[in-house]
Amino acid sequence: MSKDICFGIICFLLFGASLQAADDYILGPDSYPQEGVPKGKLTQRKWKTSKVFADTIRDYWVYVPAQYKKGAPACVMVFQDGWAYCNPQGPVRATNVFDNLIHAGEMPVTIGVFINPGEIPSSKPGKKPYRNRSFEYDTLSSDYASFLIDEILPEVAKSYTLTNKPEGRAISGASSGGICAWTVAWQRPDYFRKVSSHIGSFTNIRGGHVYPALIRKTENKPIRVHLQEGSNDVDNIHGNWPLSNLQMEAALKFKKYDYKFVMGDGYHSRKHSGAILPDELRWLWRDWKEKIGE
Repeated sequence: MSKDICFGIICFLLFGASLQAADDYILGPDSYPQEGVPKGKLTQRKWKTSKVFADTIRDYWVYVPAQYKKGAPACVMVFQDGWAYCNPQGPVRATNVFDNLIHAGEMPVTIGVFINPGEIPSSKPGKKPYRNRSFEYDTLSSDYASFLIDEILPEVAKSYTLTNKPEGRAISGASSGGICAWTVAWQRPDYFRKVSSHIGSFTNIRGGHVYPALIRKTENKPIRVHLQEGSNDVDNIHGNWPLSNLQMEAALKFKKYDYKFVMGDGYHSRKHSGAILPDELRWLWRDWKEKIGE
């Protein structure tokens, strides 16, 4: 066999391996039901009476861990694009992760609130509803924080006792939901202080590219943030997702925030974030016993 042919075969194998490696993440054991681990309850609800986002309707799901005790304040974690995170056959399966980590004492008793973006029904029969997702998630105002704090969480609190400690409230999301999670904490650190952002859209969809500069020039806020990104993420007219997240990391590092950044080789999907969610939540909640109490 000639040297040229051998070299070609080697290049093909290496190139093929690199393609296969991209976004080949799989869920680990903490993302599946485990024997002997109590299973929490997930119930579906609908919200039709928003004052912040008028005329919208949306589904949301509330997860309550088996360890929840009536009257005892529970921590709370909100997820944008809720069904993508709590779907038992989906790419993340967050409720299984909650079950396993709460049982192991690696995160506190936490009620999960999984919220889909709003839709505005069409006035014309047969026409699809208007999706309000980008307006809700990519806008840099305090509106979405107000929606959660003044509408959704008080509704959940009618059924369950939620903590009044900001260190006991976390928020997560992917893509536009990821920048939304950061915006909520940035606008209301008095209420949310833990952020989980997956493939966050810190790009110029609705001005989100300014965050690295704002972080550098604004007095530090008491936010702990975990960022996940993939080197094969989107590059389009709004910006370059990997570069935007690297800018976020650089700004957070410069200002000495409590942050962690994980860069993988994935695309614009939840495969990587689903695979690392257990370790991410361990990191976010690592000192919960000292900060929140058992």
